[in-house]
Amino acid sequence: MPSRPVHYMDLSVSALIAHALQRGEGVLAANGALSVTTGKRSGRSPKDKFIVKTAEVADKIAWGPIHQAIEASVFQNLWERAMAYLATIDRFAAHLQLVTYFPYSLPITIISEYAWHTLFACQLFVRPQNKQLQDSNSMWTIVSLPGLLTDPDRDGVASDAALLIHLTARKVLLCGHRYAGEIKKAMFSVLSYLLPEQAVLPMHCAANVGEGGDVALFFGLSGTGKTALSSDATRYLIGDDEHGWSNQAVFNCEGGCYAKCFNLSLDQEPVIGQAIRYGSIMENVQLDPNTLEPNYGDATLTQNSRAAYPIDFVTQRLHAQWINRSPESIIFLTCDLYGVLPPVARLTEEQAAYYFLSGYTALVGSTEVGQKQRIQATFSSCFGAPFLIRPVETYLHLFRERLKESGATVYLVNTGWTAGSYGAGGYRFPIELTRTLIQAIVSGLLKEVTYDCLPGFNLAIPTALPAIDSAILDPRKNWQDKLLYQAKAKALITRFWENAARFHLEAAVQAAAPTLLH
Repeated sequence: MPSRPVHYMDLSVSALIAHALQRGEGVLAANGALSVTTGKRSGRSPKDKFIVKTAEVADKIAWGPIHQAIEASVFQNLWERAMAYLATIDRFAAHLQLVTYFPYSLPITIISEYAWHTLFACQLFVRPQNKQLQDSNSMWTIVSLPGLLTDPDRDGVASDAALLIHLTARKVLLCGHRYAGEIKKAMFSVLSYLLPEQAVLPMHCAANVGEGGDVALFFGLSGTGKTALSSDATRYLIGDDEHGWSNQAVFNCEGGCYAKCFNLSLDQEPVIGQAIRYGSIMENVQLDPNTLEPNYGDATLTQNSRAAYPIDFVTQRLHAQWINRSPESIIFLTCDLYGVLPPVARLTEEQAAYYFLSGYTALVGSTEVGQKQRIQATFSSCFGAPFLIRPVETYLHLFRERLKESGATVYLVNTGWTAGSYGAGGYRFPIELTRTLIQAIVSGLLKEVTYDCLPGFNLAIPTALPAIDSAILDPRKNWQDKLLYQAKAKALITRFWENAARFHLEAAVQAAAPTLLH
């Protein structure tokens, strides 16, 4: 007689790891981390993500190719099929929450057929801190069923995998997805809808704080340096990816980190390296078949290899994960493939609004399924367009409001190329240089130096900084072919214009746009 399916609830980390190993979901690497692979999808699948269109949310979502609408009946049919499937298999559930800062905490229950998916949620989200919150009627349910494949004709979706978000019913359903990053980003999409209703800006950014209480925010897409640059041994990490900014506090939306592993250097990124241990999860990291040592430089599976670990594994962290302070420094991390932006520039308030809206950077390391190149230039509004589901004006308004209240200084930091374009003679700024520039920002040094104007982009760039070759601060001086620099700068400026044409900008923000070189 076949055994009945088992429903495991709120297991410990060790128990979830034991089940994952017993079920063949992964292996323990030499560093102690649970090593798993995710099959043909090693990144997010944006074409498979849908939001249920109900009367309550119909006029509040930026519907389109990024945030696709689906009917409630389609969701209900697939949900019922998922529940029938779930009843036949062992499943692992956990009661968790998003946000430790209580006014905005959100209770969630995750249910998955994979022990390691539930482990991922336990390590990336937060264990419940308030029983009253868990008993509230605001509970969200996330169901992750990698083994339940969808059929476009039968299920009304796009492929054999689907991610459906039902904001009205407080449900998230993932079918056919093994890549766990979908779980994390689905819930950030939920927060990006909920938080603005409470006058909170949801931010795709990292955050840390110095000994003196000065807060820094690091906006950027995956692979542009948020986790690496915010994980600083001289400062305290608040979080590496998703935050909220109210009129009283900056707070982490999660309880863990999700670091890119490709070409991870334990010498240059020791905070991340030391956090990858027992209790962590490595996704799509190639292991030596004999020693089970991770080979972070091997991109056989993907360049989007990842490590998930709880923030508790970071020694230098802010234990509360929130702080009643506004940021003093805001850093836009842009990975410039054209090689024409400076390594650092100070922005005016209007330029900050323009570059926040533009979100110019690069998709790095195949973070999305179907990405034609491993690295490609992109404009991602608010540095997080795939996850911010309301109209962009909602987030821009909140950003400008918070910026004006705080008096924070905004900087553009190029973690991309210089002296030439990507793949055409340029080289990427060394992370050591970028760390030095970040230190100059958070220490206040960049408020005291003199600036020059970079024509075309009209950016304020420092003329000199201690221990840095002043020539590298001006991208024009790094290009041997000055005419080619001008041509590439013109090409990027044109792309800025084309992207901004999608929006209705007030005159002051429009005036902050780059202008063509003569």
